[in-house]
Amino acid sequence: MKTILYASAALAALLATASAHDVTKPGLTYDTKDAKVTLVYEHPLLDHPGKSVKGVLVEYGPGGYSSAHPHAESALIYATVLEGAIQSAVNGGETKTFTAGQNFTELPGDDHDVSANASNTAPAKLLAVFVVDTDDTVLTTPRKP
Repeated sequence: MKTILYASAALAALLATASAHDVTKPGLTYDTKDAKVTLVYEHPLLDHPGKSVKGVLVEYGPGGYSSAHPHAESALIYATVLEGAIQSAVNGGETKTFTAGQNFTELPGDDHDVSANASNTAPAKLLAVFVVDTDDTVLTTPRKP
């Protein structure tokens, strides 16, 4: 647990200088509103060949949201809300609201039904730390209708 917390803190420190890399599947239609998703960190796990830690910054404007989606099948995700409040629901479960400093986990194979800013007046940000197969470059795919 301490390792994940340290990794989250290190990733947050890198956000100001991060370059943008799209982690969504190109060419597909996403039902989003005022949502920006940026890969901000990537590092192979040397003691687990074939696995990497990837940090993804998700920024929502007021009323912003992302399409319902699964993540890469290998992805274990630890998300921390950095600013504002985020609504999240997984696998048909209850929609929960997480505020700055709170976190949640998504397990491999989970389906992310709701990912949205809880506010219509203030922005929100979250940092999602993925432990994922190194060769998984597409981390989010819109749910098939």
